[in-house]
This record gives sequence, C-alpha cells and structure tokens, in this order.
Amino acid sequence: MTSSSRLSTFSTCLISLSLLLACSPQVEEEVWFVDEAAERGISFEHVSGFKDRPYLPEIMGGGVALIDVEGDGDLDIYFVQSGWHLGSEPDSANIPPNELYLNDGTGQFTRVPTEELPTQVAYGMGVTTGDYDNDGDTDLYITNLGENALLQNDGRGGFEDITIAAGVSDPAWSTAATFSDFDVDGDLDLFVVNNLKWSAETEIDCYSRGIPTYCLPTNYQAPARDSIFRNNGDGTFTNVSKEVGIELAYGNGLGTVPADFDGNGFLDLFVANDTMVNQLWLNQGDWRFVNRAVQWACAVDNHGFAKAGMGVDAIDLDDDLDQDVLVVNLEGQSDSVYVNQGTYFRDQTSHVGLGAGSRRFTRFGIALADFDNDSVVDLLEANGKVDGDPKNETDEFAEPNILFKGKYVDGLVRFEEMERIDGTEAPQSHTSRALAVGDLDLDGDLDAVIVNRDWSPYVLINTVGQDRNWIRFRVLNHHDSDAIGATVTLTMGEKRQVRSVKVAGSYLSAHDPHVHFGLGKAELVSDVQVHWPTGETREFGDFDANQLIVLTPTDP
Repeated sequence: MTSSSRLSTFSTCLISLSLLLACSPQVEEEVWFVDEAAERGISFEHVSGFKDRPYLPEIMGGGVALIDVEGDGDLDIYFVQSGWHLGSEPDSANIPPNELYLNDGTGQFTRVPTEELPTQVAYGMGVTTGDYDNDGDTDLYITNLGENALLQNDGRGGFEDITIAAGVSDPAWSTAATFSDFDVDGDLDLFVVNNLKWSAETEIDCYSRGIPTYCLPTNYQAPARDSIFRNNGDGTFTNVSKEVGIELAYGNGLGTVPADFDGNGFLDLFVANDTMVNQLWLNQGDWRFVNRAVQWACAVDNHGFAKAGMGVDAIDLDDDLDQDVLVVNLEGQSDSVYVNQGTYFRDQTSHVGLGAGSRRFTRFGIALADFDNDSVVDLLEANGKVDGDPKNETDEFAEPNILFKGKYVDGLVRFEEMERIDGTEAPQSHTSRALAVGDLDLDGDLDAVIVNRDWSPYVLINTVGQDRNWIRFRVLNHHDSDAIGATVTLTMGEKRQVRSVKVAGSYLSAHDPHVHFGLGKAELVSDVQVHWPTGETREFGDFDANQLIVLTPTDP
C-alpha cells in the first residue's frame, strides 16, 4: 500500500498499458460469473466512516466469511462492518452492525435481525472461522481495530460473545487470522496478524497531488507484532506469542495462510507484510516457531524488493504435492509467486504469467481455485487503489477486478487474463477488498463474494463450472467438525493432485472449508487419501464424479 509519491519511484520500471496487455494475453470473451447480490437477498452495504480527514483504517476494510452457521449443509454469509467516523467516539446506537445472511439451500439469503446477534462496537476488519470448542458447530473470530471478538456458535444459528472468558481479546489493530491445530493435539489454536500501532489521536497527514489522502504504512514507523494463542482444550486460550518466538518479528501484516510447507507434519504460517519483508514461520513442534523467510527465499521478490504484501493464498501449482504461495501487491508491483522446492521457494512469477499482467491494479483479496472445473487452478483478484481523493464524489479508488484462467504449461500453471468476469455490459468497478470462495447454490462449482468499500458486495454466481465434472469432500475430525489443515490427495487420470481444508487466506476473509476438485471430463477419481493435522492418514479408494463425500478418520 502506498501513495503516488511512492509510485513515482517505480515510474522507470513501468511499461505502457498497451505493452502490458500484450504481455498478458487475454482469453476469448466468456462470462464466468453473474453478480446476483440483490437478487439473492443481500442488502449489506459497507461503511468506511470517512467524513473529512482521511484515517488509514478507512481504506482497508471490510471482511466476509462463508460459514455453515446452522449445520444444514449450505453456506451462509457473515459480513464484517467497519462502521463509524474514526475521528469521533463510537456510539453503539449509531454504528452499523455486522450482518449475517442465512442460506435457504438454493442460494437465496435472508438477513438475521440485528438484535439476534452480539453487538459489535469496534471498527471491524476481517474474520475467520473454525470449531474452537469441538462441539461440532463453527464459531467466528472477528478482527478489529481494537479488541477482537470470539463469537461462540450455539448450534442453532445463534452466537454469544465469549471473548473475555476465552482470553483472545487482542487489543491491537488486527487484520488476518486463522484457526489451526499447531500442536497436533486435536483442537484449534489461533494466530492473529496485526498491522501497525495506530490511533486516531496520532494520525498523520499525507498528500497526493496536494490533496489529503491515506498514508504509507512506513510513514508511521510503527509495525506491530503478531499474536498466537494456544487452545487449552477447555474453551480458553493462552497467549504464547513470546514463548514460541512469534514476538521476535515485526511487520505491517495484512494476510496469512497456514500450510505444512516443509513437510514435517506441523502446520506452518506464511505472513504477507505491507512494504516490509514477509515472514515464514516454520513450526518445529512442541510450540517452537522459527522465521525462515530469508532462507526460503520468500521474504522479498527475486529482485530483492520487499513489496506491499496484501492478500495471500497457498495451493499446489505444479502438481508435486506440496504447497506453493501467491502474494498480491500494489499497483506497479507484480504479484509474487513462490513455488515450493521442498527446502526453499523459487520465485516463478514471470513463469506463471503474472510478471507484467498483474501490475496494473492494487490487489487485496485473492483466490486460487478451479472455477471452470477443468482440473487447473484459476486466479481471481479483488482490486482497489489506496491513493486518491477520498472527498471526490466519484470513487477514485475503484478498479476492476481481474480473473485469470489457468492452463498447464510444462508442468506449471500459467495464468491468462480473461476479458470479462461478469455479465454486465462494462466491468464493475468499485474499491474491492475481501474475497471469499465457496459453492453458494450447491450446484458443484465455486462462487465468490467480494466486499466493496462504501458499497454493496458482489455475489458472483458461477455460470461455467456446470459444464464439466467435479468432486467435493467434507473432511471431518473426531469431533465432526471441519478438519482445518487436513489434505486430500487423489489421482485423476495420470495426474495426482492435492488440496487442503483451507479457510484462511485471501484478505480479511474465510472460505468454504469443503475441498473442491474440478475434473474436466474425468468421471472417476482414484486412490483418495486424507492426511489430518493430528498425523492420522486414511485411504478411501475410488469415487465417481459429481458428488459431495464426507470423509472421517474412522468409520461412522
């Protein structure tokens, strides 16, 4: 994230728009999504709270989670509201609330009345999901500017704020978070990414073209330390950040994704930092983490630059059964694609087609997923500037979101930009932030929800995935909850693929935990294997295409 003064330093590196388009060939025009937010019953509108003077958090929110609240098998939507003018005192009577929409099973949504949800008086940022208390239903952890909130699901679609009792009220400016079982004891621990030490009272003034605008994070010189909480198994957590080594590093953190990057059986953490080096926390077991971003060549890009890391995702891009990483960055900076070599990452950004084509916009939310079900991962990016005049009636921060179709080239996915994402006459353009992916209408393909600053969200319904085969798995643990961090490996024809139960990633978002494989024309998958974070592994054999299958560690 930055202002135009920083962009000017990159001017000699930028090439003309025409050449950018030539370097990023576009696929034939085809509509992949249709925005049906209003038609589906979504009336949420994000509120940044901007009035007269820019306050940095106003340009950052808001978040979204796709979560099965009532355990009825479909995805509901929870929106995190930012909410009030940061130059004034919060007033719970006037702050627009977070909103929950329940799915009727067909992709139509009904808003839950505000009075039925816990009141949130903090300035909201993001959200993650997971069954932290092992009671079989999914809970919510909301990150805020100020005290975060843990909302316990009562199993009937209601929530109770138990933040203080659970011991997870991180007071910092938090952005990303993830529930993961870091100590393989069968319950979910919690990692929280913090951005910087900021307050309205100490806000500074920055300008672009002589106009007040939002500042670079480096102007504050106040990076924050992240937090990690150990689940005690009794509904409470202990902050172990200092003991495990997480407090040794600072950063302007915005995104995180967990995965076992080094294959030692423990879930690690990748953290994308804004204008600072990234962090790669390798889990050594017994609650010891070491930051190996420099040694693994993912702290900076292959030119040695620390970029404006925002959204992040992890998936296997070269079908070698380990997890690769993609980080999105600022306008003028390419994405960063780190391909896992087993003991280090190789920057393959240009090789996957994102060296030039990704530079045109400022990217926040991202998703690596097989949207067209052809068995190759695609890429969706939610874009919006951070540098402009917030007083302008025309949204100067608005940018079109971008879809890249994935194709295999010499054993590695290569991305080609699509001409259009949705069915509108012109590309929709607002200031997009959070992006979450899941099958909202249960038709076997992946839809997406994108939150727009000071606007209504997009609910992008997939229109192309039905043309090909697919298979989805719900991987459960011994408590009948989603086994976050578990991996599913299968064979499709001559190709072996792995995908994980992944909720965190993107930006301020929580995805559908189901594991989705597009199959193209394949009608069968074979040798399905699941590896749980607890170390358990089970073989499941073969399955026919076009069905949802529940996989458990033991027979029901």
